[in-house]
Amino acid sequence: MHVFYEGQVLWSQIDANQHMRHSAYADIAAQARLNMLGAVGLNPVTLLNARIGPVLFKEELFYLREVALGDMIKVTCELVRARADGSRWTIRHEVYRGDGIKAASINVDGAWIDMDKRKLTLLPEGLGHLFSESPKSDNYIEDIPKSK
Repeated sequence: MHVFYEGQVLWSQIDANQHMRHSAYADIAAQARLNMLGAVGLNPVTLLNARIGPVLFKEELFYLREVALGDMIKVTCELVRARADGSRWTIRHEVYRGDGIKAASINVDGAWIDMDKRKLTLLPEGLGHLFSESPKSDNYIEDIPKSK
């Protein structure tokens, strides 16, 4: 298990039903994902200097158990699928409560965007190999892009 975020559920993350609000899950998943990228050398400064950033096409959240105010949580991240060139990818995040119970699973599909051209791109040659070092799921799939 590759934990990339740990913290306490804050008052500002609670909804009217007194459990963690839906958008807080997306926030903690995004932070865990950035921490994962940073752990392999793709920290925000490196990406900003390259004028490239991650962009999401789809975010899917499965709620499994309630998370309440003050709960301690851990978030794991791993690549589930990626193209061989790293241009498109799927990352799974799992949110665990302090008692070890899995509370949510978040899957995102994404790619890399050139911040100046506002178009999808590849990571530069010097950075592409770093992304391939990201933790991978046991059922990881590497896709080969189709020829045009």
